[in-house]
Amino acid sequence: MRDLSQWTGRPEPNLLSIEGRFVQIDRAQFPRDAEALFAAIGGPGNDDLWRYIPFGPFENAAALGAGMVLVAQRQHWMTYIFRKPETGDVLGMSNYMRIRPEAGSAEIGCIVLSKALQRTPAATEAMYLLARHLFDDLGYRRYEWKCHDGNEASKRAAVRLGFSFEGVFRQDMVVKSKNRNTAWYSIIDSEWPDMREAFEIWLAPANFDNAGQQKRPLQDIRELL
Repeated sequence: MRDLSQWTGRPEPNLLSIEGRFVQIDRAQFPRDAEALFAAIGGPGNDDLWRYIPFGPFENAAALGAGMVLVAQRQHWMTYIFRKPETGDVLGMSNYMRIRPEAGSAEIGCIVLSKALQRTPAATEAMYLLARHLFDDLGYRRYEWKCHDGNEASKRAAVRLGFSFEGVFRQDMVVKSKNRNTAWYSIIDSEWPDMREAFEIWLAPANFDNAGQQKRPLQDIRELL
């Protein structure tokens, strides 16, 4: 068992902006970013994106911005906006949640990706960059992913990204007047070096053909390491 006698708490996440090969990530500012974010993930055509999110969908940009401000104030969420690097167009968002600097632990959640961002290298790179900030920049020990146990897409995404399934909390929450059983996943710091290498190999130009399609899946690369 690791000796933690010298362990000290870590800083809170402090990422302001970072640009990768496929995506730019910026700390959200509301109401400034509300209009662009709503254009990407709001409106009737995007109601399905909010099915498993604890709040929303929102009627307009002002309501979306007010909702994100409220969870930041009440639950200390940190919202990040995903953008297309070439144009700055907003493509979606995610949040650092359940931030516990004293334990070196945080959750990634309330991930709402536009249809243009789903199943793209940019989406994977965004998840990699946010994880890297916690583990490499701040020295966190644990990174969590939680979702409604009925959200099969989210559970598949967690496994693909390298999170380990930890179990289901039964009757964990009441969300939108319905029961939520919550599936828990995590990555811990001892696993991160191999995870990071797998992400970097997957994201490298050599792993994509001329049509932009992956040559080797992320999970296959991780299993080889």
